[in-house]
Amino acid sequence: MDRPERLDTTCLEEEARRLGIALEPAQLDLFRRYYRELSIWNARLNLTTIVEWEAVQVQHFVDSLTCLLLVPDEARHGPYAIVDIGSGAGFPGVPLKIALPQAGLALVESVQKKAAFLVHLVNQLGLERVRVYPQRAEEVARLPECREAFDLAVSRAVAPLAVLAEYGLPFLRVGGLLVAMKGREVESEVREALPAFAILGGVLREIRSVVLPGLDAPRHLVAVEKVSPTPARYPRRPGLPARRPLSG
Repeated sequence: MDRPERLDTTCLEEEARRLGIALEPAQLDLFRRYYRELSIWNARLNLTTIVEWEAVQVQHFVDSLTCLLLVPDEARHGPYAIVDIGSGAGFPGVPLKIALPQAGLALVESVQKKAAFLVHLVNQLGLERVRVYPQRAEEVARLPECREAFDLAVSRAVAPLAVLAEYGLPFLRVGGLLVAMKGREVESEVREALPAFAILGGVLREIRSVVLPGLDAPRHLVAVEKVSPTPARYPRRPGLPARRPLSG
C-alpha cells in the first residue's frame, strides 16, 4: 500500500471543488490518513469491497460529499449538527466532518466491530466534536441528547425510505433535513414512503440526481425536510420499523 503522503488527491480536490468545496492541505491529509486506516482495518473486517485509492476517492469520499449539495451555504461556515445513521465504515459522516470541521457529528452503528473501527478512526484523525453510538438507531433517537437535536441526518445504503424515515426524522429538529443516498431507481421507493414522511413530521423537499466521474448510472439524493415534531411514540422498538414499515 502506498504511504499516505504519496497518494495523489487531484481527483478528490477537483471533484470537491465542483461541489463548491475548497479542501485545504490539512483536510486532504486527513482523507489520506482515513484511507490508510480503512485499508488496514478492511483486511480483517471487510468494511468495503472498494479498496483502490482512485475508486475510494470517487465512490466513498466524493460520493459522501455530494450531500453538501443540499446543505445551506451558512451551514458550511458555522455550527452544524450531523447524525450519520448506519455509518459502517464512516460514510458519509466522516468525509462530511472533514469538509466541515466546525460541525458536530454523531455516528450511529450497531455492529460492534464497525463501531470500534469508527472510534479508532476518530481518534487517529484527531476529530473533535464527534461521538460514536454503538447502538440501534431506534435506541439512540430516544436519548434526550439526540432527540430532535440535529440539523442534518444522512444515511447511505441502510434501509428503504419508509424505514429510514422512522430511523432518521426523530433525530432532527424542525427545519432539519434527512438526506438519503440512493441508487439509480428511486421513484417508486419515494412514492411508497410519502405516508411515513407525513406521519413522522416530514415532507419530501427534493430528489437530486448526482453523477460521479467514471460511473455510468446516476445516483440520487432524496431530501426530506422536518416540518413538525415527530410524535413521541416514534421510532418504535428496535426491529419493528424494518418489519412493519409505516404506511398510510
